[in-house]
Amino acid sequence: QVQLVESGGGVVQPGESLSLSCVVSGGVFNLYDMAWYRQAPGKQRELVATISPRFTTNYADSVRGRFAISRDNAKDTVLLRMNKLKLEDSAVYYCNLDPALYSWGPGTQVTVSS
Repeated sequence: QVQLVESGGGVVQPGESLSLSCVVSGGVFNLYDMAWYRQAPGKQRELVATISPRFTTNYADSVRGRFAISRDNAKDTVLLRMNKLKLEDSAVYYCNLDPALYSWGPGTQVTVSS
């Protein structure tokens, strides 16, 4: 059974940075597109960034130029570096395949507050 465990969230001020990590266990990690998603209170979960097994990346317009997704296929880990954080980036962040075929992990809370 595949497990996704996200970590690295926290409380930061606008303009600061955070790095998120997701460890994937029980699956064949390096064959699939991986992604980060986020869900803010009262909103639907949205796709933030994707990365292919060969490291091709795509980003939502709202984060392009500020966020960077990466992966370590040897460690079954996908990372999200978030720079210049904005208030509207506050959400619970999740990793999953793209499309999201695995059961969701617990996510990690990111709060951007002045």
